[in-house]
Amino acid sequence: MQDYDYIVAGGGSSGCVTASRLVRDFGARVLLIEAGPERSSPILAMPAGYMKFLASDAYLTMHKSVPQPQLDGRAPIIPQGRVLGGGSAVNAMVYMRGQAADYDRWDRGIGQGSGWSYRDLLPHFKRQEDNDHLAGDFHGVGGPLKVSHLGHHCAMSRAFVKTVQGLGYPHNPDFNGAQQRGVGFMQHTIDGATRRRCSARDAFIAPLMGDPRLTVLTGASVTGVIVENGRAQGVRYVQAGQEKTAHAAAEVILTSGSYITPKLLMLSGLGPADHLKQHGIAVKVDLPGVGQNLQDHHEVPVIAAANGPYGYFGQDRGLKMLRNGLQYLLFKSGPVTTTGVEACAFIDPEESGEEGTVQLYCVPTVYLDRDISGIAPREGVTLTPGVMRPKARGSVRLRSADPAAPPLVDCNFFGHPDDLKLQVAGLRFARRIMAASPMREMLTGELFPGPDKVSDAELASHCKRMVKTTYHPVGTCRMGADEDAGAVLDTRLRVRGVEKLRVFDLSMMPSITSGNTNAPAMAIADRAVSLMMG
Repeated sequence: MQDYDYIVAGGGSSGCVTASRLVRDFGARVLLIEAGPERSSPILAMPAGYMKFLASDAYLTMHKSVPQPQLDGRAPIIPQGRVLGGGSAVNAMVYMRGQAADYDRWDRGIGQGSGWSYRDLLPHFKRQEDNDHLAGDFHGVGGPLKVSHLGHHCAMSRAFVKTVQGLGYPHNPDFNGAQQRGVGFMQHTIDGATRRRCSARDAFIAPLMGDPRLTVLTGASVTGVIVENGRAQGVRYVQAGQEKTAHAAAEVILTSGSYITPKLLMLSGLGPADHLKQHGIAVKVDLPGVGQNLQDHHEVPVIAAANGPYGYFGQDRGLKMLRNGLQYLLFKSGPVTTTGVEACAFIDPEESGEEGTVQLYCVPTVYLDRDISGIAPREGVTLTPGVMRPKARGSVRLRSADPAAPPLVDCNFFGHPDDLKLQVAGLRFARRIMAASPMREMLTGELFPGPDKVSDAELASHCKRMVKTTYHPVGTCRMGADEDAGAVLDTRLRVRGVEKLRVFDLSMMPSITSGNTNAPAMAIADRAVSLMMG
């Protein structure tokens, strides 16, 4: 059995931050275990490169939700990054913290002074960040994580930003600043000088690769936590077909994400007693909240055709691809320096008075997810309103006691009627944008769901057919107050009923944050290490 101070199970954004801090700041011997490969394709380092892998299984695990009755039996595909760096190595690189109110809501729910308010998290966001043009109260300079605006904004994205302003929303130059409401261009985890992706691996692990205190195992799948006498002793894992174990003298930290972390807990006898018994797993601690409280942002597209080349259709093929590639290599400029998703708006389409109930992205081409068909790509635009704080709650369960079996994921999109109602309101607002200047002068007509679909029932049907994940699952091992029977973790992210076992990934969230979740994943892990190490 190999021996370490700390074992970090999962090499995504949270795991990379956790392992890095323990080695760099505390001199610990750390084992970081990741199921995917150590490196991804060099193409993924280019801002536009991730689009080549959206439909690929090379660096993604394609979970599939159980059939959803409220979606007329659909079973949406739900990808998860499978490479060192996790989602940060394959995502669209948006750097979005969410609203201060999101974290303050945790603090109020658990009890004031829990240590998880926005005031508590802000220093960790800033400490990690090296922003190429922002500083001051909300941004860091000199940290390991490179953050910048994209190197290119197309005509359609610029028209979107102007159009939404014309509808009464202010221009917001910094969604991570004093407020989130408004429309503008998003910040990304891209090095502003080199115009290359800055994943969690790049920022936190690569500088330590030669440090003997850090051991990184890739292509290795953790199959369970070794729990003896009420204490986490280490982990079991499989690498190259061989079953192995590793011992942690100090703590075991799970950072495998909101689908796999609860699975590992349940395989280890830590979870809902009845469910574990169904699969013949001995119950070590009855934790009914494990696998519950799954939340994810979901979105539905509205698509229109364009009367000119205002976006990125066809830019990745033929002579255009060669020209764009050469421009990127020589000058670090042009379409390759963009993710293609440049602008968004945080809106309140129901006029509820809440800030940013919907995040509406502008995708300057015709785009549909891989498990949905309907129209062919062409010149156009796709507006995708996403529900920021869904009320429905899904779950993650074991398929069997076999560690190789994928978990049973119930996404439960539209499991609460208010989520569907808000999604329809978001669609109607997207149509308002397309019908307003200057965007309307660039469009020839709506393609999907089609201008004949106008009633709430027709739009609801479109939503059920088209709803997809925004790749932000959280909450399946949530933290909570001591008296909260459904809370899996305490406020120091310790698993209840077991010593020396913690969870530092997004499954700890009591409720989802309002925006892309990669930035919170890294700041939460940084905060968690500080709490653990005192």
